Formats: sequence, C-alpha cells, structure tokens
Amino acid sequence: MEETKQQFEHVIEVCRNLFEKKLHDYGAAWRIMRPSSVTDQIFIKANRIRSIEVKGVALVDEGIRSEFIAIVNYGIIGLIQLELGYAEKDDLSADKVLELYDTYSRKALELMLAKNHDYGEAWRSMRISSYTDLILMKIYRTKQIEELKGDTLVSEGIDANYMDMINYSLFGLIKLDFGEK
Repeated sequence: MEETKQQFEHVIEVCRNLFEKKLHDYGAAWRIMRPSSVTDQIFIKANRIRSIEVKGVALVDEGIRSEFIAIVNYGIIGLIQLELGYAEKDDLSADKVLELYDTYSRKALELMLAKNHDYGEAWRSMRISSYTDLILMKIYRTKQIEELKGDTLVSEGIDANYMDMINYSLFGLIKLDFGEK
C-alpha cells in the first residue's frame, strides 16, 4: 500500500503543478462558476476521454492523460465551490487557493487509503475505460442531485461524487504513468 500512496502523491503533484501554473496565468477566474457548471466541465472532459477510447484516436493534440488531470483539478475546484459558494469575481489569493487545493487533495488521499484497505486495491484490476464509465456515472448522479437541489433520500451528496471522480481519475493517471501492476 505504501507504493500506491507514493504513486498517488506523484500524480496529484503533477495535477497540482498544472493547477498552480494556470492559477498564475488566469487567477482564480473559475470562482464565478456555479457547481453545476463545474459538473458540466467535468462531463466535457470525461466524455472526451470516452470518445477517444471508443474511436481509438484523438484529433486534438491532447490525450486522455491531460483530461484525467483536468477532472482532478475541476473536481477540487468543485469541492472548493461547494465549500465557499461561487463568487462574482476572483476573490481568493493564490496562497489561499493552493491551501484549499492541498486540503482537498489530502482528503482524496485519505479516502483512497481507507477504501484501498477495505477493497484490497481492486481498482488495480480494473480497466482505465471502467474508470471513465464510473466517472460519467458519477457525473449523471451529480446532475440528478443538482436537479433535486440536494434534496436526496440516501445519496452521499455532490461532494462525495466529486471525490470519487477525483480518485478514479487519479487511478487512471497512476496506470498511465506507472503501468499495470
């Protein structure tokens, strides 16, 4: 399990590095996004991964790896937006944004470690395309919860779905970067 923890930390660092560079270039312009818009953005990324998987080719010069990174980063943005609410402008310092990013990436790691304990790293036996399908399913669940305005009977909630999307994307990145175990 220590190897998995190190691999997880490596791929989340890759995601964070890109996030930090985009934060430098654009600021936290995403603060204006309502959570439903974040969900739609994640949908676009996951749908593109599935399209590439099905068609076997990408015409735009970015493959599925970059889309998994985007899902991780938008998932964390979604969690931040759920916590703080959306804003009318970029209202956070870069330091505060990165502090929040690190908080949610740590929570994702803790969740992954707990689930790995219980499930025995079953994700390692799964295909990357299954992660894509599970992310898409979580998106549709999230959209339904958003339509219900959070008034659910048994759902864990939008935050839990974002967290699962983040972790499935990180599993995909681990497999892409480190190969099959």
